Amino acid sequence: MSLLVSPAGERADEFTPVEDIADLSLSEGAVLVPLTVIDQAIADRRNAPLGLSVAGDTPVCAIEPYFGQVELIAVRFPSFSDGRGFSLAKRLRRAGFAGRLRASGPLIADQFAEALACGFDEVWLPDAMAERQPLEQWMKAKDIVHDHYQTGYGEDQSILQKRLAARAGALA
Repeated sequence: MSLLVSPAGERADEFTPVEDIADLSLSEGAVLVPLTVIDQAIADRRNAPLGLSVAGDTPVCAIEPYFGQVELIAVRFPSFSDGRGFSLAKRLRRAGFAGRLRASGPLIADQFAEALACGFDEVWLPDAMAERQPLEQWMKAKDIVHDHYQTGYGEDQSILQKRLAARAGALA
């Protein structure tokens, strides 16, 4: 079974993925739609929350017009080794998106602290990854990492920035 992890633990996923706009009318609650059908989903909007699912390489300018119309943006990761979604999360937060930001895909628990530091609020895992790394591993992993490769939304210095500062102090 898939798993939705937040810093507080597991949470229920109220968003139902809808790939085809024809299926939108079949879902009564909150829906998560791809960028290709977001305009029609907004036009056909019901009184239910709307989420937007985007690839990690989607330009912010393609997503920004929807900031005020969606409650959730889910950034899809094709694999745990593809880090473009982390950069996109930072750019979305810096562009002003204040809603829920979800990393979606086969991430590993070791990436949880980094995901949170980059601005994600939660991580959705497919069945296979949820079975391999249960909730307990995710909760432990979020507190283990204190230094980050990227500075996140409101975070301290990155590992590189700390190394450069230490080197500059050593040379002085």
